[in-house]
Amino acid sequence: MSSSPSTFLFIFFLFFTISFAELCHPNDKKALLNIKKAFNNPYILTSWKPEEDCCTWYCVECDRKSHRIVSLTIFADTRLSGQIPPFVGDLPYLENLMFHKLPNLTGPIQPAIAKLHNLKYLDLSWNSLTGSIPNFLSSLTNLDLLDLSFNRLTGSIPSSLANLQRLGTLHLDRNKLTGPIPDSFGNFKGKIPYLYLSHNQLSGKIPTSLERVDFNVIDLSRNRLEGDGSVIFGGKKTTEIVDLSRNLLEFDMSKVVLPRSLTWLDLNHNKIFGEIPVMAVNLQLQLLNVSYNKLCGRIPVGGKLQSFDVYSYSNNKCLCGKPLGKCK
Repeated sequence: MSSSPSTFLFIFFLFFTISFAELCHPNDKKALLNIKKAFNNPYILTSWKPEEDCCTWYCVECDRKSHRIVSLTIFADTRLSGQIPPFVGDLPYLENLMFHKLPNLTGPIQPAIAKLHNLKYLDLSWNSLTGSIPNFLSSLTNLDLLDLSFNRLTGSIPSSLANLQRLGTLHLDRNKLTGPIPDSFGNFKGKIPYLYLSHNQLSGKIPTSLERVDFNVIDLSRNRLEGDGSVIFGGKKTTEIVDLSRNLLEFDMSKVVLPRSLTWLDLNHNKIFGEIPVMAVNLQLQLLNVSYNKLCGRIPVGGKLQSFDVYSYSNNKCLCGKPLGKCK
């Protein structure tokens, strides 16, 4: 029994239709087109054409099995302007949301982001966002990265961020944040994140609760923090990078027990007194800066300590020994 030409054409058409059927979920496509419209159809989103499969669009990634949108990354566009569209909340399977280096992206952090419970990476850095850091971010329990750095955010740091059990990195640096470091940051419920709070206007004392936390990286530099910064350190900790520079910290360096894992220590421009601990000779330091403090005594001899130049030790009360002048 032979097949007619029309049968072959029908089979070919059926195969063609199945092969090139759109994979993108219609709800996701609608949300993306609304986002494009809210941004006034910017050039970077030119590929977002209604007649094409949104899984092929630039800045977008679909899951290979479900074909739902799991990643939206729009970055490095000086022409895109406006606020974060509320339609981002209509992408329920989103795991990665990045609006990065968009200098004309303004306004607050969009409340609709609270609907994205699958988010693992939220990067809103290097924009011109304003307003406060919202408490609802603590409801995004799958977050591994939260980066809000290089914006114009104001207000205090929500203590609820310590409830994010999977958080591996927290960037709140280079904003205009005020108030103290939350005491809750000494009680992170799960992972201990790399903590970046530098270049803000934080004030008050470093919480004593941080004594219990083993940060791998902690950067509190260029704030207005006071009091005892020694709680950051500890002989049983595995901390590698500590930057407390350019604050108003005042504690006895002689009594500090430095972690053996420490490779980066920057304490410049504080009011730290006492002597450099002898145990510092055992550290594999890549950077050391204790300049502009009130330190005294002989710089311990050995290890990496003499490999740093005079500027790492300068402008202290009475430090002496190489690379500075001889002790009297």
